[in-house]
Amino acid sequence: MVPEITFGQHIRVVLDVGCGVASFGAYLLSRNVITMSIAPKDVHENQIQFALERGVPAMAAVFATRRLLYPSQAFDLIHCSRCRINWTRDDGILLLEVNRMLRAGGYFAWAAQPVYKHEEALEEQWEEMLNLTTRLCWTLVKKEGYIAMWQKPFNNSCYLSREAGTIPPLCDPNDDPDNVWYVDLKACISRIPENGYGANVAPWPARLQTPPDRLQSIHIESYIARKELFKAESKYWNEIVASYVRALHWKKYKLRNVMDMRAGFGGFAAAMIDNQLDAWVLNVVPVSGPNTLPVIYDRGLIGVMHDWCESFDTYPRTYDLLHAAGLFSVERKR
Repeated sequence: MVPEITFGQHIRVVLDVGCGVASFGAYLLSRNVITMSIAPKDVHENQIQFALERGVPAMAAVFATRRLLYPSQAFDLIHCSRCRINWTRDDGILLLEVNRMLRAGGYFAWAAQPVYKHEEALEEQWEEMLNLTTRLCWTLVKKEGYIAMWQKPFNNSCYLSREAGTIPPLCDPNDDPDNVWYVDLKACISRIPENGYGANVAPWPARLQTPPDRLQSIHIESYIARKELFKAESKYWNEIVASYVRALHWKKYKLRNVMDMRAGFGGFAAAMIDNQLDAWVLNVVPVSGPNTLPVIYDRGLIGVMHDWCESFDTYPRTYDLLHAAGLFSVERKR
């Protein structure tokens, strides 16, 4: 449909909104794509629980009044198929949250009735969507059948060339788009970094072990160069996981759903991939430490922000393995 979309290379990390039982994410696993499937918690159908029992990455999450717990420029593609979200309400504040999480140059795929039906009310919704995405400087790259696809710009030039007073405005330069813990949605366009951070990631699988540019923007106390710190963490966890596989016979355990409760730069999750373990890892970055989530997503991994003083919102018996290296010694001091 869009030749530029190369799954498993430039498109590696996907967000599926209103995912049902995560069939879209399950299919993309065969294309070397990891999909975070999200939907509201439904006490009647428990679709997210079913997705997790299938061994597909999924979380109970909803577009509401606060930012989702993912960093800016996290996803290469965001997919919404019959997700029943009115993207244009409240000056498009929910689509602005999509824009925040979408990587510069990334794609938004919308499969919904206003795309293909020609009833008057639905055509009006389509025109509202076109108007909003134009003001967001998104480019409609394809409309075919029941699906429409837009591409986010690579830089701020279009935003800065809009007419004065255009709604939504650009966010204040001091706004941190990676600050997500209990942060309300903002009716403004998150700025794309002028230095290209977040946009210029290597294609998969090279990006897994390539220190991303956003590593330089992480607020950490480091006595050695950040790239060396990144590589050292990866080397350390590769050796540890290899020993787990060799001595503890991890491949026999059929681990599938794994959580790293203090993920750092995602070295443990990367080591699981390098050691060819058929598992996916949810990298959790505690709010008590540096926010390394942007680096984790730039590596082609998935993760979420969390405060371990609170319960983690998931279903019972979700994970086959919880990895908590250095977690309790740090959190006990709080």
